[in-house]
Amino acid sequence: MKPRKNVCETTLYLETYVKPRKNVCETTKKRLFSRKNWLSVCETTKKTHFYIRFQKELTVMIKPLLPERHPNRELFICDFGDVIPKSDIASMEHPLFTLSTKPDTTIRHYEHNNNSVQIAPSTLGMATIHDKDILIYCISQLMEGINNGETPSRTVKLKAHDLLVSTNRETSGDGYKRLKKAFERLRGTTITTNIKTNGQGYFDVFGIIDQAKTIVENPETKRMVELEITLSEWLYNSILGKEVLTISRDYFRLRKPIERRIYELARKHCGSQKQWQIGIKTLHKKAGSSGNIRLFRQAIRHIEEQNHLPDYSIRIDGDNVFFHPKGYIAGKDYSEHGRPAISPDTMVKARKIIGYDYDVYALEADWLQFWKDSGKPELRSPDGAFINFCKQRIT
Repeated sequence: MKPRKNVCETTLYLETYVKPRKNVCETTKKRLFSRKNWLSVCETTKKTHFYIRFQKELTVMIKPLLPERHPNRELFICDFGDVIPKSDIASMEHPLFTLSTKPDTTIRHYEHNNNSVQIAPSTLGMATIHDKDILIYCISQLMEGINNGETPSRTVKLKAHDLLVSTNRETSGDGYKRLKKAFERLRGTTITTNIKTNGQGYFDVFGIIDQAKTIVENPETKRMVELEITLSEWLYNSILGKEVLTISRDYFRLRKPIERRIYELARKHCGSQKQWQIGIKTLHKKAGSSGNIRLFRQAIRHIEEQNHLPDYSIRIDGDNVFFHPKGYIAGKDYSEHGRPAISPDTMVKARKIIGYDYDVYALEADWLQFWKDSGKPELRSPDGAFINFCKQRIT
């Protein structure tokens, strides 16, 4: 075949490799029509059937956030629809989960500020940060019960389908298989640490969960229906001590493990402060990234450019990374999304009013919902309105 003139490499690749094949994998699509390729594709390629066909798919694929797979989740879930997602502070502060998407069988050691952790995986690999969705679901259920005056149990009963829907996971057959593997990794990952939860320290060896048992199984599909999960005593103590933080529901829409981990650190350390600053090397260590610092910096730069992290914006300046709550601008009352912004000083004042045993972020979520239900009226003083809402709740 004679070489064609004025035709880019993408067109040649399409005609010689893709066109004869009926099923083209997602990797090939990404390789052919990445953003960089779009800028250098000739007119011949743009007119091809393959380019037009894949362009829409790839536009969806490159979106930084996963789609909301279950937008009407309240129609499916009766016991979790109004429960606010919460995570334990210890695992948000320290890297207990691997960020790798492949089986990670490396024993990890982490030390910071006199806190030490050793994570030993099983032959199936270390528990991943996506596996943590299961723990977040359990913690959220137990904290909701505590706030309603119930006595929590270390064993949580749940429905597999509700868990998948609440954490924005697929409910297909593969979704149930991945859920089963997640239980196996959580059970097989062993932790040794001196980190205290609820004032109690442990130096013995324990698993992230003690047990995961299927109570009911669909006889036709062999899928899990009802489950019992027994949490480790270490994690259970953090729940009893209310050492948890409210997280955004969009956390479950973050695609990459590093994005989820960075959000956890931002939520833990920045909270509602005006700013949190940390060195890139320290952030690399606290994130638990196994990649080199150059690749880690690229990942942080990507988050900064996309600005898709829930609740927080990131800015890199030299060797420092700055975190800011989204929409917080000194002197302004409203965020870029039209939502009333509460100043950090007001959040501190609210904690004093309601008491430190109550989750002020859960109360903020209730207030925002009340504001939406009221027709989103313009507020002269969002801080004053929130304080009055807190006072009414405790009376």
